[in-house]
Amino acid sequence: MSPCFLIDFSMSKLEQRWYSGPLPIALLPIEGLYRAITAVRRLAYRGGLFRSYALPVPVVIVGNISVGGTGKTPLTTYLVDLLKANGYTPGIITRGYGGKAKQWPQLVTAYSDSLLVGDEPVLLAQRCACPVVAGPNRVEAGLRLLNEYSCNIILSDDGLQHYRLRRQVEIVVLDGERRFGNEHCLPVGPLREPLSRLSLVDFVVANGKAMPGEVSMQLQSGDAISLLTGGTEALLAWRDKTVHAVAGIGNPLRFFNMLRSQGLDVIEHAFPDHHQFCEVDICFDDGLPVLMTEKDAVKCMGFCDETHWAVPVEARLSTGFSDKLLALLAR
Repeated sequence: MSPCFLIDFSMSKLEQRWYSGPLPIALLPIEGLYRAITAVRRLAYRGGLFRSYALPVPVVIVGNISVGGTGKTPLTTYLVDLLKANGYTPGIITRGYGGKAKQWPQLVTAYSDSLLVGDEPVLLAQRCACPVVAGPNRVEAGLRLLNEYSCNIILSDDGLQHYRLRRQVEIVVLDGERRFGNEHCLPVGPLREPLSRLSLVDFVVANGKAMPGEVSMQLQSGDAISLLTGGTEALLAWRDKTVHAVAGIGNPLRFFNMLRSQGLDVIEHAFPDHHQFCEVDICFDDGLPVLMTEKDAVKCMGFCDETHWAVPVEARLSTGFSDKLLALLAR
């Protein structure tokens, strides 16, 4: 077992219970306290007891109410392209989860060190070709973004619960396969807020199968990209062949099944979301191709070889979503 994996092992075991294991009943009193604190905090911002700040441009939140990845990054990429095509100049703010920088907020480029600013900010900078600023304080990140760049709209990757920052549009992304697990709040379940919070947002986007009232989002894979050379290879080139598949995302099985749908024989290597990879995690002695998500790839550039490939995905959303969002922004 990888020494890096040991760091996240206990959290991974708890997540398994959220989605498929017995309810951790002993934690129910802590959940009750968590719910109470969450409700009081939200009411304090709504009532003006805690101060919130409005930036001088519209803010669109792309977040979730559950712990772990749900597909926010590909949706954010989709939104950047949509806004650019309709005359906007977007910028992105993001938390920089896992980043070790001593000072925040941080300007992020496609060549930034993911160890300092986090994996998702670097991936967003690579894919979106727009300004990206990372920092735990979304207000400070937004102000720095506007100070450095001429943006007229801001996308906040995550930040639904960051009520200090006012927003014009809230979009919640959920995993259409795992949904909300046992539907309990932390630490008994995966929810950051109760399910009733969904009734207050503008859009609920389901990554995969959507329920009535939700927007369906499908992720379409592109050609694999060599981490070593930048060259591309169609996934069909490995049809009926065995490959290693590495995924340190919220739901690794989604990535593995996507590869299997292309006819690949997959050897699974699942890691917790935002896992900090070591060389032993992705290097094998059999010479087989090693396919990974783009988010994982940005953390593996320093120890990759000709066997390592990133598989990009693009979001496809159900008809009508784009028009509704643009109309909401115009209003």
